[in-house]
Order: sequence, then structure tokens, then C-alpha cells
Amino acid sequence: MKILKKASTLILSRGAKIYQNTLCNKDFLFKVHPAVSQALAENKPVVALESTIITHGMPYPHNLSTAREVEAIVRGEGAIPATVGVIEGKIHVGLSPAELDHLSQCKSPLKVSRRDMPYVISKGLSGGTTVSATMIAAHRAGIHVFVTGGIGGVHRDGHNSLDVSADLTELGRTPVAVVSAGVKSILDIGRTLEFLETQGVCVATYGDSKNFPAFFSPHSGFTSAYNVCNPGEAAKLIASTLSLGVQSGVLIAVPIPEEHAAAGQQIEEAIQAAVTQASSKGVTGRDVTPFILQKVNELTRGKSLQANIALIHNNAKVGSQIACALSKQMKDRTSKSQIHPVQNVPTDSESDVVVIGGINVDFIAKGKTKALHFGQTNPGNVCQSFGGVGRNIADCLSRLGRKPLFISATGADENGDAVISYCKHMNTRGVVRLKEQSTATYCAVITGNGELSLGLGDMDIHQQITAHHVSQFERQLLAASLVCLDGNIPVSTINYVCSLARNHNINVWYEPTDTDKACKPFLSDAWKSLSYSSPNLAELCVMNKTLGITTPEALPSSLDGTLSVALALSRPLLEHLHCLVVTLGHNGVLLCGAHDAGTVSLQPRKQKPRGQLCALHYPALTVTPEETMNVSGAGDSLAGALIAGIFQGKDTDSCVRMGLLAARMAMASPHPIAHSLSLESVDPYKVHTHKWPKPRFFWMD
Repeated sequence: MKILKKASTLILSRGAKIYQNTLCNKDFLFKVHPAVSQALAENKPVVALESTIITHGMPYPHNLSTAREVEAIVRGEGAIPATVGVIEGKIHVGLSPAELDHLSQCKSPLKVSRRDMPYVISKGLSGGTTVSATMIAAHRAGIHVFVTGGIGGVHRDGHNSLDVSADLTELGRTPVAVVSAGVKSILDIGRTLEFLETQGVCVATYGDSKNFPAFFSPHSGFTSAYNVCNPGEAAKLIASTLSLGVQSGVLIAVPIPEEHAAAGQQIEEAIQAAVTQASSKGVTGRDVTPFILQKVNELTRGKSLQANIALIHNNAKVGSQIACALSKQMKDRTSKSQIHPVQNVPTDSESDVVVIGGINVDFIAKGKTKALHFGQTNPGNVCQSFGGVGRNIADCLSRLGRKPLFISATGADENGDAVISYCKHMNTRGVVRLKEQSTATYCAVITGNGELSLGLGDMDIHQQITAHHVSQFERQLLAASLVCLDGNIPVSTINYVCSLARNHNINVWYEPTDTDKACKPFLSDAWKSLSYSSPNLAELCVMNKTLGITTPEALPSSLDGTLSVALALSRPLLEHLHCLVVTLGHNGVLLCGAHDAGTVSLQPRKQKPRGQLCALHYPALTVTPEETMNVSGAGDSLAGALIAGIFQGKDTDSCVRMGLLAARMAMASPHPIAHSLSLESVDPYKVHTHKWPKPRFFWMD
């Protein structure tokens, strides 16, 4: 949420501090393969695949050949495979052929479950991901369907030993559909199903029967709660689960094909013998399953391995068909649920800027005292306003003479009606109205001296600003001189726009919004298509960390130390970005980019930056606590006014000073974007309330 950034990065000398403890960001540990990112960006079906079958499930080279065959089956059904694995402490979502080969021959790979992920990452180790770890990675990347062989379960005598697989609890808290051949008969299948029911997991057998499969056998003697007969029915079940937002997964149990089930009885007998051997040799815990699988393979002379491969192939085929059906249904559902408001707005031909981002209804509560006391009523004032990072920037640009097309999503509810009415001066033709969705709302509690005390947000609808919705405005995107992205939108949408930018030389401005979202374009090569970005120093650290660049553990407190760190962290990004606007809280703004006649070049360009790099540091403006009414839109006002100055062809100093003035006006307004904002009010040559200090110049090379 942008307000956290605003409170800490406003270019104001009022004692505001950067939130240094927000440097650590979970997403830089995940590396999404470019092919997977591209597929998600284009709303293509993607299927996640686990990797313990590669590292622990089969011997080499069967593991590698099976992994390749499974990926080929997924592609053959029209989906994109995303095999998940951990390589040298990085969680990869999608493996290259070389990475797949490396994992298949990795010496002493670890079996990585949810519990093991922190340790493996901290030590820079490699391993195969179990069902639980793969679900976490798939969900983080935005993949809804995951194919595996069989899930873990409650072990025999588990009611006494409490030996229960983490797969089951993960299914209860991660909204991913798992397609498997049920659970192995070495487990307590009845208690496994009972445990899944307790976790709230919907279990359905794939086919005409409710018989729950037992991996090598299509019949376990137990039944699923439901059954789905085809990919379309399975996709509807998954889509309904996702729409409910219940945060639990779905288990689709696929029986092994009948032609391979004939050997089931022989395999089951071998399993019982292997279980007995495991018990007599004292094999326990996570070592039980690989031990038994190895013994069963020996006892059946390879028949179990053949059946294992057959059922995995079948699961991959079924799971891919389900993923394709789900992708189509979600696109159709989005189209049917849209309601576009009809307004008198500028035509698209007038929109040289497109803004894609969030739209919120904000409730701002400001206390009358410097300190607020939780657990009791505090005196103060409460007002309603309309915000959202994308909306704020589009609003600012609209008041400063531009006519940006704003693309977003809001609910078909009263809050949505109110915010659309409020934005009647803007081009909101790109705002989709969604039934059965709530307009994003945000509540900020601010102390009497203007500091953010608490923020609460309901922002789920931002995930509906999908690449599919944005792609309906591709013509406008291709015609725009600049596209501005708000970090609240999904990674797949960011990747889609960056893909267009790469192929059509479009300038893209990325507004990170906070440290949790700063990394989004940097999870793949999408960031190389950005032209501008306006991070604070903490967000800049996250961007670098995501790229594997070393960053300081703590931010410096002195101005010179802060500028030194900001310059060092900006340099790697400027290999591809045209300009960085680094906000430094009470220390002002650092503008970094290509040198041009003694200043930083701000004008949009079509080619990579040439020549030397330099930076300009602009000191902060002074705003007293008494003047401060709202901190939620100052940073957005800075960005919007700076962009407006660029499009008016103004020099660099004038652009930045326009941004500083707009930010100050926002601080003194109850609204994120001041109603009095105009070109005249931010004209640095007409506003004489202070003297403009000369910016400090730095060479960066």
C-alpha cells in the first residue's frame, strides 16, 4: 500500500524516517522462468510440477527422462510447464533444460518441504520440492493448477505417532488445485481423507466414480466427497474455490489408467513386504517413502516404476486439460462480469499516457494529539477521500493538463459508484466494474503531528486488474508515449505490459508502492523493459536484492551516507532504465540517469541510454506538522506532476520542482490529490513562497 511509502518518503523536512526494517522481502528468493512469466502475463494455462520425483522418486536417468516427458505432455496439451525446484538457495518456478539436468544428477539433494525452505535458502543448498513447497511457490507465482504423482498423508499409526505429511496442512491453507493419483497405500488413507476434511479441503475423484484411488490402484476402498467427470467440471470446481477466497486448496484424485492397473495387486503385495522391512530396519519419518519405493521397485522387477511413470504421465495430461479449461473459464467469467461506466470522457486518441493501477476509497482518521492510545477512543477528525496509487497519478495528470487513460477495477457497489462519480474529470473508460467484488478500501490512522500510526486495507480486487483485462486496451497502450504501472497490480499484468514495451519501444514508469511489491518486475527480465521508476531507498534495496546484488544490512543515517548508498544501488538498474527518481524522506529526492548538458535527461527515449550517468540531489521542502492533513498522496503527486512536466517539455529542474510543489499541496489537503492542483499552482517560477536551492550534482561513472 502506497501510504506507507508516502509517510516515509515524502520530500519533507518534518522528521519523517525511512522504514529501514522493511528491507527484507520474501519474493526476491523466487526466480520465475521467463517462459512461465510470459505465459502468465498472456493468460495462458500454466501447470506447476514438483521436483522430489526427480531428486528422490526415481533413479537416474529415469528421473530426468520422466521429467522431460511430463513437461512435453503438458506442452502437448496446450499448457506451459513450470517445474519447481531449489537450486543454490533460490526457489525456481520453471527450470531450464540445463537446470533440470543439474537437479536430476544433484549429489545429496535435500527433500524440501515448507519446514525446510528457510534452512535450504539460508545455506544456499539445492533440492527437490515436495507437494507443500511446490504449492507455496506456485501460489506465489500465480499458478492455479499443480500436477504430482501422489500426495503425502497420515502415516500408519499416525494417530499415535502424529506423523502427518505437511502436504495435508498445506492443502488446507494454500489455494492451489493439486492433481494427483490419490495417496499411496503405505499410508492410512481413511485418516488422510478425514484429516483433509478437517482442513476444509475439497476432494473430488476425476471420472464417473467417487472411488478414491490409492496411487497404484484405482480403488482404495474409500470414497471422495465428490467427483468431476471432465476437465470443464474440474475447472469450475477450482474457479469456484478461487472465487470464494477461502484460502484452501482442491485435491483432484485421478485413478491410474486401467491398462496399467492390472499389476496393482502384485505391487500392493510388494508394498506390504517393503513396509515390513522398513519397520524391521527402523526406517522412520521422511526416509520411509523413498525406502519403500526402492524396495517395491526391486520386488516387482521394475513394474512399479513403469506404473509410476504411467500414472504421472496420465496426471500430467489430465492436469493440463484442466488448466486449459480453467484459463478459458476465467477469461469468459471476467468478460461476463464486466460493467463499463458510460461517461463523457476524452477520446482515446487524446491519451498520450496510460495509467494502470489501483483505485481505493480511503478513510483518513487524524488524531488531535501527538500520541494515540490504542484500546480507547482518541479525539480526532475522520474524513473520506478517494485514492489508490494508480488513481492518484491519473488524477494528478488530469488536473495538470494531460488526459491519461486510466485502467483499473472496482466493485459494482456503492463505493464503486461513488469513486467513479468523483473521478468524472478523468478518463475512466478502462475501469472495469466487477459483480460480486468489493471496491478496494483503505483506512489510515494518523497522529496529530502527521505520522502514520496504523493502516488497514481491503485490496483483493487489485488482483482483478489482469493482463486479460488490460489487453483489451492494447491499441491504446501501443499508441501511448508513456505507460505508468502501479505495483499493486498482478505480476502477470506487469509482465504483459513489459512484453509490449520490449517489442514496441514503449516507455514504462513503474511506481513500486511499497517494499512488498517493489520486486515484481525484477522476478524476471521484465524490469529491463522499464524506462522510469520512483522507489524509496528501501524499495531500491529490494529491487537490487531481487537481482542478486548485495545491499547494505542497515541504511545510513547521515545525508552523505544515504546519497552514497542510493547512488551505488541506482547504478546497476540504469544499465536498462532511463531514469530513477529515488525519494529519500526528509533528505529529499535523488534523480539518476543519463547526463545531458550538465543535468539528468528526463525526456522519453527510444534507445538505451548513451554516454555518462549522473545524478542530482534536490533538498526537501519544509512542511510543518500543523499544515499536514494527509500523507496518502504526496508521493503520487510528486510522480504525477513530474510526468506532467516531462510531457510539457520542461527542463529537469522545473519538472522536479513541479513534483515537490504538488507533493506539498497534497500534504496540506484532506484529499490525496489536492483539488486546487493546477499548472499555475505548481509553476516554480510563479510560486515564490521560498527560494529554490541549487541541486547537488554527482557523476555516477
